[in-house]
Amino acid sequence: MLDQDLGGARIKRVALGGITAFAIFIASAGVTACSQLLIARLVGADTYGVYTYVIAWMTILAYFSALGFDIALLRFLPAYQTKAAWSLARGVIQYAERRALAVGFLLILAGASIILIWSRQFTPELRNTFLIGFILVPAWALLWIRCSIVRAFGGVVLALAPDKIVRDGLLLVLVVLVSLGLGWHIDAPLIMMATLVGSTVALGLASVAMRRLSPGLVTHSPPEYTAAIWRHTAVPLMIIAAAEALLNRTGVVLLGWFGETKEAGIYSLVFNISFLVVLPRTAINTLFAPTISSLFTQNDRATLQALLTKSASWTLCAAGCIAITIAVLAEPILTWFGKDFADGVPALRILLVGQVIAASYGSQLHVMTMTEHERGAAALLILSAAVNVVASIVFIRILGLTGAAIATTIALIVWNVAMAFFISRHLRLLPGVLGMLGSARRRSLGLRP
Repeated sequence: MLDQDLGGARIKRVALGGITAFAIFIASAGVTACSQLLIARLVGADTYGVYTYVIAWMTILAYFSALGFDIALLRFLPAYQTKAAWSLARGVIQYAERRALAVGFLLILAGASIILIWSRQFTPELRNTFLIGFILVPAWALLWIRCSIVRAFGGVVLALAPDKIVRDGLLLVLVVLVSLGLGWHIDAPLIMMATLVGSTVALGLASVAMRRLSPGLVTHSPPEYTAAIWRHTAVPLMIIAAAEALLNRTGVVLLGWFGETKEAGIYSLVFNISFLVVLPRTAINTLFAPTISSLFTQNDRATLQALLTKSASWTLCAAGCIAITIAVLAEPILTWFGKDFADGVPALRILLVGQVIAASYGSQLHVMTMTEHERGAAALLILSAAVNVVASIVFIRILGLTGAAIATTIALIVWNVAMAFFISRHLRLLPGVLGMLGSARRRSLGLRP
């Protein structure tokens, strides 16, 4: 009975944390939409395409620079906290931050060298945007790592606000100030500079939150290192993060690579709008991931199954409502950004279908990474990213940005079906809709869920 009460308390904590996080994500989506709307309307589809093309590359490189520790810390820190292993907690934090910064600075040097050596292959606007953008790589990597530390110690608002609201909020303020206040001409390098300023401030706030929420025993304990174990876990997680970023941005990267920067900008905007469907699942994941790690450490499989089923039902219902609303209003929404962006209506509706199907499976990636199956997760994600690249090359040449949406949707479905099969076979858990169907069947037979 006590175990059931504790399990119910854990599920309630995840639900309340998810509601709080969802409110923050909604506010973040509003800030991001306002900043993207303003930028798109001020600079047009072509310059916006240059900016989003470079941002797509910087995002992929930043996830690589984080070395997977933005995910691994959500697994290690709750486990160390459960075991009161404070020295290991301090050690893994130091190890993650120092390695991420070292890789980030190496990527700045390598990236800037490539751009300068082959500068004739780039327009001045694209070249300068890349050179400024490379500085974002270590800044974002460290920002995500410190936000994960705050999340692992239970700080929902303090973990999400810097990255989700402050960063884009400052971008919006700076663009308005420079354009409308000072009357400057806005181009892609200037927007990238504003993005860098906003990211730097967000990193500062995340650093303050980390120091505030870290238990005193972590701060004052001598660091202890188990680097081999951390590397063994973090390497596949780094592959997962980079591959997931590539999966989400393949359309933008390939459209830009083929010289279609205008279409790349339209597709980036369309994908970001469709990603609103993911907000409920992302919000639940704020406390879902560390809770999985804790339950797995305690071998509480009954509560874990109940958590998987309930969280999937919550996210599916919310995702369906958001997707239907956006699909109906797709054309007026995109037209607000400018007439050129209306070309993305079919792509938006296709992406919405894929995101709802993904929502029906729940947060499967976190289930795998938090239960020591990160290598299997990496293999499945690499396979799906490869499917996306191949399919995108084929469909983009035939259907342009609509083809990119078709390819991404196919890859998303393949990825979720593969993860569902893996989880049911290796963890003996029923993810997403499978868990909901299993619970309904048990209720119909009069069995306890």
